[in-house]
Amino acid sequence: MTLPYGRRPETVLIKITDYGGMVGWGEAVDPAEAGPLERGVPALIGLDWEHPSELGEIPGGAAGDMACWDLWGRMNGVPLSHALGGSRTSLIATVRLTADRSLESMVARVNRHVCAGYGHVTLDVHPGWDVEPLRAVRAAYPGLAIAVDGRGAYTEIAQLEALDAYGVVAIERPFKDLLTSADLQDRVSASVAVEVTSVSELDEAVSLKAGRALLLRPAKFGSLGAVRLAHDRAVEAGWDIVCAGGLGAGLARAATVAVASLPGCSLPSDVAEPPRSAQVVLPPVGASGGVVAVPLTQPGLGHTVDEDRVRRMARESFRV
Repeated sequence: MTLPYGRRPETVLIKITDYGGMVGWGEAVDPAEAGPLERGVPALIGLDWEHPSELGEIPGGAAGDMACWDLWGRMNGVPLSHALGGSRTSLIATVRLTADRSLESMVARVNRHVCAGYGHVTLDVHPGWDVEPLRAVRAAYPGLAIAVDGRGAYTEIAQLEALDAYGVVAIERPFKDLLTSADLQDRVSASVAVEVTSVSELDEAVSLKAGRALLLRPAKFGSLGAVRLAHDRAVEAGWDIVCAGGLGAGLARAATVAVASLPGCSLPSDVAEPPRSAQVVLPPVGASGGVVAVPLTQPGLGHTVDEDRVRRMARESFRV
């Protein structure tokens, strides 16, 4: 099923059913990552497996893999967080704030989230919008934990070195290349957090000492098994991990919460969005008082899919 998602890219949902009628759901927040489902998903029909880890890279990519993990968890009465090795019952959440029209407006937005219980914020920065907003927020909230996200927009190390004076916890995705990130990490006390999409990329980043933290987005990996392996490699390297979710309709975010419950995900997690109104899962995934509960009372992803709403929203669907 393909669902519209406002002005953002569509999201793709996969529902698989075993012979006994038990179902599992998966989501790809980027349809391109799901691949040609009409040709790929039928390969799962009649496939005999005992555990999702046996499947490797499966048709449907991350969405198909997630659906298999959800199905396995439901069949065995195991929450996805426990199936992956997670131990947390709740997560400290960060809230990500994009650039604003003015410093006063930015500080006001931070104030709303602090009043709502958040103790950590992540400010999106880019050349021309970095030192001043950070200085303004730090002046208003001297004790607030702050990270900044450069989204690969920087080319000069000096532009980011100045941010270190404001006590930021992490500088996420400062550059598009790992070598420059390594140079920055040598010059700042904050942890540089790099984003990778495979275990081999992470191994390269660790070898280059490109940072001290991993920005882990489960939706960018082909399987939750690969996500768990990336977590383990980062922990072995002594890196911190911030776990972040995709957009979509709530299922990918629920899987991100399960991953964020792993012991190595030591930094506040970006799992508080998308808005509850955009989700098709019950209860919606979200934060309360800056904390996200890890669902442990229901197996699998821990959320029920509102199938009536899915059918109403679906732009296209097919059954195999």
